[in-house]
Amino acid sequence: MTDLETPLAAPRAPALRRAAPALLGYAAVRALGLVVLAGWSAARGKSAYTLLTARWDSLWYTRVAELGYGYQVRLPNGDVHSNLAFFPLLPWLERLLHALAPLSYADAGFTVSLLASLAAAWGVFAVTDVVYGRRVGVCAVLVWAVLPVGIVQSMAYSESLFTALAAWSLYAVLTGRWVTAGTLAALAGLTRPVGLAVVAAVWAAGVISFVRDRGRGAQDRGADQPDGAHHGERAPEASGAARARRAPEATGAPHAPRAPHVTAPGAPAWRRALGMLLAPVGAAAYVLWVGHRTGRGPLGYLDVQAGWRNGFDGGYAFARFVADKFTSFPSALAGAGLILGVGLLLWLYVTGVRQRQPLPLLVYTGVVFALALCASSYFGSKPRLLMPAFPVLLPLARALARLRVGRSALVTAGVAVASAVYGAFWLNGSGPP
Repeated sequence: MTDLETPLAAPRAPALRRAAPALLGYAAVRALGLVVLAGWSAARGKSAYTLLTARWDSLWYTRVAELGYGYQVRLPNGDVHSNLAFFPLLPWLERLLHALAPLSYADAGFTVSLLASLAAAWGVFAVTDVVYGRRVGVCAVLVWAVLPVGIVQSMAYSESLFTALAAWSLYAVLTGRWVTAGTLAALAGLTRPVGLAVVAAVWAAGVISFVRDRGRGAQDRGADQPDGAHHGERAPEASGAARARRAPEATGAPHAPRAPHVTAPGAPAWRRALGMLLAPVGAAAYVLWVGHRTGRGPLGYLDVQAGWRNGFDGGYAFARFVADKFTSFPSALAGAGLILGVGLLLWLYVTGVRQRQPLPLLVYTGVVFALALCASSYFGSKPRLLMPAFPVLLPLARALARLRVGRSALVTAGVAVASAVYGAFWLNGSGPP
């Protein structure tokens, strides 16, 4: 399923210039969403900016930024909602920006989210570009932008920040920058619990690279080679073929989908090991700190999540939630829609496997899916919890890229309008997204 021999080289064109069409398209989609949200909210007598910055989870993050940890709410049913459930990187950035600029904590959160969403879009483009090329990269960013829950990318939530860190960590893995990959994975682990998905991707790539190195070494020792090969000389044809595969544009060959890989050959073992060791540091540090803070040991964070009725039950609670929708006719339509939606996601994931996506992307997406769909959390939030799993959209991006430019633009514009309307309706609802 993977080709461990072929590295994926980063494109040689200036990175920002190469990504500019994707970023401009992303900014246009997000601007449309904000304009529709402003009009819809005004018609209902609400403030769009308040919906984006000062409701639901946004309030919890700004409260952590302003007052620190230790705040909790006890509900009439006995549940305890503690702000220890919220990972610290976003509040830290809000506090830093508040200290450096004349911005409120809510303004700082919105600014961080705005910048992080652009960084995330750039990261989605970079990952897709290095695997499938620039045109598919632009389409991947647009597909990610027009998700029905895309309005969350403009909220003072942590999804955009996490997606940016995850995407650039995956890009670093794909291009053999192991220390960078581990550092970004550690930061992702300080952002959301799903940072475990980034850690899993880095570790999967690292473990397989070491296994392959060991197998290659055993093969070299047992093979009957010329004297020069026994002294570490490389076969010249292999390096030439690798160069042609790394940079098809530089050789004048048409750009074709590039072979997936796990790691760039030749990366020093100590760099790979260091990247793997750094990856889980962020999540582990925060979880252990919460355990110390609560006095409940390493499992203290799970107790905090239990106070929010969050836990991992293998999908039982979600399945029961969907089944309950079929108790009456109107809600049965929603239940059917949920089943179709989950089925579509699983089909896209299987399609990515068949299209031989790089292993780190498949591992990352699989863990995000498992943590989102198999958790007994608030079910209305599951769509946004799935939003960081951008690699699952790559089959759609490839299909969109095969259309003519005019037809592709028309399809994207139509979906963007529908997404903007749905986002405005969703955010003006009674429950949190």
